[in-house]
Parts: sequence; C-alpha cells; structure tokens
Amino acid sequence: MTDQPDPHPAIGLDDVVHQRVRLGILTVAHQARRAEFGFLRTTLGLTAGNLSQHLTVLEKAGLVEIEKGYEGKRARTWLSLTPAGHQALADEVAQLKQLIHQIEQGSSDLSS
Repeated sequence: MTDQPDPHPAIGLDDVVHQRVRLGILTVAHQARRAEFGFLRTTLGLTAGNLSQHLTVLEKAGLVEIEKGYEGKRARTWLSLTPAGHQALADEVAQLKQLIHQIEQGSSDLSS
C-alpha cells in the first residue's frame, strides 16, 4: 500500500472532450439526440469552418457520427453521439463534478 494521494480530478479531464467548443458540441448533440450543422453553428456562435474542424476531431475520436443528406433540395449535415461519445461526455461530467466538489469542500490535500 502506498501513501500517494488520489490523483487530482483535473488529471482525468479528456483533452478532446474538454475543449470548450467540443464540449459544447457534445452537450448540444446529447440534448438534441441529433443536431443539424446550422443549428450547432448558430447555437455555439461558430463559423462553419471552425465547427467543421472540431467535428473532424470528434469524428476521428469516434465520439460523433456525421450524416449528410437532403431536406427538400437543401443539403444538410446532422450529427449524433456514438455510444463512445455518450460515455466520454458522462466521464467528463463526472470528472468536473469531482473537481467542483473538491473546490466546494476547500480540500487542501495537495502536498508541496
């Protein structure tokens, strides 16, 4: 048995998920179940290019699924969370809750 303290909750934050825009995308997609590109762009206040870059990161990480199609004659892009995306968001929220709890408790278990 070691006397090492538990790792700080910030260590458990996922860099892919935790980035502000990507966390927003995952959250909106979770709430909407299926989100349209234009809705995400407007809701998060992003340019189309910026949103596309973040969606590429999330898609490569296997966290979102992107579907292209048409609504009438207009091309549309929708995204939804994959099971891994749901889990990554849940894990991130759990880590954030631990971090908030630690702050609220005024924990000073950090050794110099």
